[in-house]
Amino acid sequence: MTVPEDTLRRIQWLREQINHHNYLYYVLDQPEISDADYDALMRELLDLEASYPEVVSPDSPTQRIGAAPSGKFAPVPHTVPMLSLDDAFSQEEVMDFDQRVRKLLGTEDEMEYTTEPKMDGVAVELIYESGLLIQGATRGDGYTGEDVTANLKTIRAIPLRLRDSELPVPERLEVRGEVFIYRDAFVELNREREKVGENLFANPRNAAAGSLRQLDPGVTARRPLSIFCYGVGTAVGHDFTTQWEILMTLRTWGLRVNSMVKKVTGIRNALKYHRDIGLRRNELNYEIDGVVIKVNRLEMQRRLGAKARSPRWAIAFKFEAAQAVTRISSIELSVGRTGAITPVAVMEPVKVGGVVVSRATLHNEDEIRRKDIRIGDWVIIRRAGDVIPEVVRPLVDRRTGREEIFQMPDTCPVCGSRLVRKSGEAAWRCPNPECFPRLVKQLTHFAGKAAMDINGLGPRVAEQLITAGIIRSPADLYSIRLSDLLSLERFAGKSAENLLATINKSKRTTLARFIYGLGIRHVGEVASQVLTSRFRSIQRLMDATEGELMAIDGIGPEMAGSIVEWFRKPRNRELVNSLMKAGVEFKDQIGEKALPLQGKVFVFTGSLSAMTRAHAKEVVKEMGGETASAVGRRVDCVVAGKRPGSKLRKARELGITIISEDEFLSMIEKVKT
Repeated sequence: MTVPEDTLRRIQWLREQINHHNYLYYVLDQPEISDADYDALMRELLDLEASYPEVVSPDSPTQRIGAAPSGKFAPVPHTVPMLSLDDAFSQEEVMDFDQRVRKLLGTEDEMEYTTEPKMDGVAVELIYESGLLIQGATRGDGYTGEDVTANLKTIRAIPLRLRDSELPVPERLEVRGEVFIYRDAFVELNREREKVGENLFANPRNAAAGSLRQLDPGVTARRPLSIFCYGVGTAVGHDFTTQWEILMTLRTWGLRVNSMVKKVTGIRNALKYHRDIGLRRNELNYEIDGVVIKVNRLEMQRRLGAKARSPRWAIAFKFEAAQAVTRISSIELSVGRTGAITPVAVMEPVKVGGVVVSRATLHNEDEIRRKDIRIGDWVIIRRAGDVIPEVVRPLVDRRTGREEIFQMPDTCPVCGSRLVRKSGEAAWRCPNPECFPRLVKQLTHFAGKAAMDINGLGPRVAEQLITAGIIRSPADLYSIRLSDLLSLERFAGKSAENLLATINKSKRTTLARFIYGLGIRHVGEVASQVLTSRFRSIQRLMDATEGELMAIDGIGPEMAGSIVEWFRKPRNRELVNSLMKAGVEFKDQIGEKALPLQGKVFVFTGSLSAMTRAHAKEVVKEMGGETASAVGRRVDCVVAGKRPGSKLRKARELGITIISEDEFLSMIEKVKT
């Protein structure tokens, strides 16, 4: 059917008007028309697109709910890692941060910082190509998130196409932001859930996270989600010089930036901003838990670099946590995965920051002595970082004389092994690797989503398997038979088959997941990624020296010593060898064979047709290569897609090999075989 020219013009005008009013309402908070007038524009556009479906485009305002329910979320690797921030809880810690920054930069001048409220929401990444939103993902582990594109498209504050402005939109833009729910909208959401008998959300952050991970975008669309954008990962075709410029430019492109962001000179002005925001915290219609302070100049950020988990150029200065008073009825001991014995205060239940708390960690024996905490004490507790319950101090003036001084036992409360405490460490540890809670936590850690991802193997199943004598180490998982599972309580044929299937599937994993799953002290998800990039082989990591490990950016002496000590123990080396014999292999590395693109550095420019740029970069990394965002002499090859940018010209000037997307696809197919 031929669409009349005047109808096409009307459709285009309606889209422009709706996008314009979305920008005024969601980005500038300056609406010009009533909700009824806005709804009338949207209804007219919906009617016209229903009559002429051939004119519907992916960036039309009507396409915010266009995807069918998903069966699962696909992984999305981040081109630039989405690192977490170090936390500060006092002015002294923030002053120390400023001193470190100036020392590393070799300057005594006052630093210029950008400051902004720290949203208590869910971090996401929005990927635009030629101005069109093509993908959205959660932060995940910082390196790989989950594809929630369809859900993010339902959020009206997120433009489906970037606005044209005095600055042309980049060829590719990776925007970082925080999805959240307004406080009043959260109250109304829970009120509606209560009416229909659904479970209530504990807080706005949980509601936002649950809404983003709905398999049906239609459910997400009914949740009152919004977003504030705070940074970029990669911007191909546009160069920024400061964090402030990023924030202001994002706003001109139609992306929502918190109006309370501020640029300051000197750390004392950053501290003043924190005080001012803290005074206004309860007036805000959204949850914040602190202030983020970032070095403003991007060139300085690059010079400062990052540690394994966090950048050195930013810090989150948290607000003082909500507090309450309750009474400690007893102190229990918890045995951790590494054998650490943690005293836990069991308290009379009390509400702190909207959450009922009845247990709080006391950390270790030294901390109990330092704070003089006794069984029977009335104490002030708070949720550290607004999350983890902890005891602040006892109320000494309320003591009756019947309180008991806590004594750390000599032996493990579970297996009876004599506890040990290394010089320089605060924790007492159970040295018995077969201590029941240690085994349970080791097994559930190994099976966790960020490790081997064995769905269905939680603490209860781990306890059953160990109690029944079916397994004594993670390697035993791969020799479990169907009859073993059927002998356990609450296991039927289907559930047993499902668990066996996911155990078998976990054999093919990545080296980083495997390293993390081993549960080496101090080695988290980010450090596992760093170790994988450096060693590429589990055998080379097993044989690494402390010197080799400490030479890696982000690996300090404590982590290096822990890694070497772990692999020095015959029991642990036997575990790794047993897992290899059981058939565990790595997608990103087979045995000791060199990876086909090892040592090669690639740069991508222009739009790719067969895959997203993020996927192409992931392919290069899996084959041992590296990717860079800029063309330089260390680059070996530039892959030019459609409408390549200035990188192509620079590559020609430097005489760097240039190949097309088809040639790249042909090359990776050849090296795969």
